[in-house]
Amino acid sequence: MFDRRSFLAATAAAAMAPLAPARGETLISGSARQNGFYLPEETEPHLRTFMQWPVNRKVHPGRGYLRMLQRSVAKIANAISEFEPVAMLMNPAQERKARKLLSRRVDIWPVPTDDLWCRDSGPVFVTDGTGRLAVSALNFNGWGDKQTHENDGRIAKTVAAGLGLHVFDNGIVGEGGGVETDGFKTLIAHESSWINPNRNSGTRREVEARLLDALGAKKVIWAPGAIDADITDFHIDALARFAGPGQVLFQFPKIRDPKNPLAVAARETYQILRNATDNAGRKLQVTTIPAPRRTRVTSPDFVASYVNYYVCNGAVISAQFGDRETDSEAIRALQTLYPGREIVALNVDAIGEIGGGIHCATQQQPRV
Repeated sequence: MFDRRSFLAATAAAAMAPLAPARGETLISGSARQNGFYLPEETEPHLRTFMQWPVNRKVHPGRGYLRMLQRSVAKIANAISEFEPVAMLMNPAQERKARKLLSRRVDIWPVPTDDLWCRDSGPVFVTDGTGRLAVSALNFNGWGDKQTHENDGRIAKTVAAGLGLHVFDNGIVGEGGGVETDGFKTLIAHESSWINPNRNSGTRREVEARLLDALGAKKVIWAPGAIDADITDFHIDALARFAGPGQVLFQFPKIRDPKNPLAVAARETYQILRNATDNAGRKLQVTTIPAPRRTRVTSPDFVASYVNYYVCNGAVISAQFGDRETDSEAIRALQTLYPGREIVALNVDAIGEIGGGIHCATQQQPRV
């Protein structure tokens, strides 16, 4: 059972803990990729899901809206906890109020947070396939210093320390939502989220080398994306997701406006993916679904992404937006791509109103 006192003690003692040698081998110092570590695909078995409790009033000044946002975060956590353990990160001072919304199956871990985006600021776990686990630091900086992140910027290394895991850190700056993996060393990413002076300096070749090194991959399929079109500089996980080796699920944007940078960039990404091959030389099979046409929230900034779902043990946790036709079409697509998993569709509109979704709010710890 989780012991918060042990976790707190470990955060100080284990921050620089070395990796234990596997099978009697001598540990080789170096990067994640040099040590054979890689980012597994989300469908691999999980030990737990990490999430973050949003509290920062500079980010969410409206008390009523913040409470709505917390209810949506709790709804996701409670749904996932039906299938696997969930660790909700928060300042212990928030626990009494949060516990009223959270299922007893959700553990509360004493790690202070600002906002809910655990995909971006939480620990990115890498494994070597022999039972060793580590964290690869993506050095979250608030999407290029666009948002305060005094606590969120520390979360990944704090959790790694508490778990006694080594941290690989080659200086790359970015977010987990800005990259997709097939688990077989192929990545998809938008250049706008990585090759951007608000995160990384250098050429595409230089940034790509650091990204491959950090995630133990061999190939990146790049699309241009759109700088400054949203706070993330157009994260890939709201548009296209690997559903397995050689398989991608893609959501077409709601509008076809040549003046809308997100719509233009999305269609450009689609064409690139249709013609791309993965690290094994397979041509990608791209399954498309439409964006919802009639949503409960009509704000132009509302993110209504069906592909921003989360795959946990035995289930896919997805969003529904009130468009009966497209909600049903999205569920059918997920049932086809993830046979044997229960599809759980939730109304989490409050998270869409601030530019994200279920995948953005979660981060998996693989079972090794």
